[in-house]
Amino acid sequence: MAQTEDRPLVLAVDDDEDLLALMARVLAASYAVKTATDGPGALLAAAARPQPDLILLDVEMQGMSGFDACRVLKANPATAHIPVIFLTGKGESQDEMMGFALGAVDYVTKPINAAVLMARVRTHIALANQREALEEQVRLRTAQLEEAHADLIACLGRAMECHESAAVGNRFQRMAQYARLIALAAGAKPAAAEMLAKVAPLHDIGKLAVPAEILRKAGKLSAPDWDRVRRHPEYGAAIIGEHEEPHLKLARTVALTHHEHWDGSGYPKGLKGEAIPWAGRVVAVADAFEAMTTTQFHRDPLTFEQAEAEILRGSGSRYDPAIVEAFRKAVPAMRKVRAAFPDTLRDIINLDFRGERSAGERGGARVGPALKS
Repeated sequence: MAQTEDRPLVLAVDDDEDLLALMARVLAASYAVKTATDGPGALLAAAARPQPDLILLDVEMQGMSGFDACRVLKANPATAHIPVIFLTGKGESQDEMMGFALGAVDYVTKPINAAVLMARVRTHIALANQREALEEQVRLRTAQLEEAHADLIACLGRAMECHESAAVGNRFQRMAQYARLIALAAGAKPAAAEMLAKVAPLHDIGKLAVPAEILRKAGKLSAPDWDRVRRHPEYGAAIIGEHEEPHLKLARTVALTHHEHWDGSGYPKGLKGEAIPWAGRVVAVADAFEAMTTTQFHRDPLTFEQAEAEILRGSGSRYDPAIVEAFRKAVPAMRKVRAAFPDTLRDIINLDFRGERSAGERGGARVGPALKS
């Protein structure tokens, strides 16, 4: 809440300067007071720093009425939160209903009773304080829940990596950053790109339902084994479940659609073109690039240049051409991600994904065959 001299700030607006002076004297014992004599002046004072914690607004003013001024205040996100108490000499129910419809919290009738004015101001500033405290608690709780979701996603992603390979490396971090960079290059807003980065590592969570011995085979898979692998998007969607929570909802979409192909030749649904959700198209490119450049025991990874060429060749067939173009733009930044989170083959399983948020604690390995779709 805005404070002036450690006291809440009240903006009093009235075209009667004598009444303004009276209200200022009455309120001065407990509040800092700012005054304005017309609607435009009220709008400027409400938007200025420090902003008032409450506005006393005369209804009947020359030029812009109090109703008009309130309408503008409530339409502006920067001032919409400030409580407005109307001052009126009429006290007619129709005018009161109009004021409440515009967002006012109360009415004080003229001639003004000093005790009533103080009581109304005190009550609504206290209510505003309580509302602000509750909103801060909600913001804090929301942030805590989002962090918990991120940690849960990280745990599930790491569980999938442990199941698929003999050791855990940095694929989790790379997938998140690749998806974010490609999304940004494709024109996504930063908040949307960050959300996709949080859920992208869950794209292969369905592999938990595929036997580890199948996932770790270095040779060619049999038809039944390949059928199990091809079902992992549906397994993943089932593991995540159906939720209204945005992160889990997006994670399910990504898990289910990241192996669909632009030309309709992918799986599990054979979706084609724009029918494939945008997030699935982005993660499809990020996943393919990661699989091509990941260190494997049974083969050497492709170079960045070789993998980039493979992705470009798949434009219009396997991948959305617009996403491939975004990928091409993101490649320089993706190189830096690869350098920050390299693979180092070893047998130590490190599940402390939170520790790897600092550069000094990076390490581990991602081994085992990358199953190409």
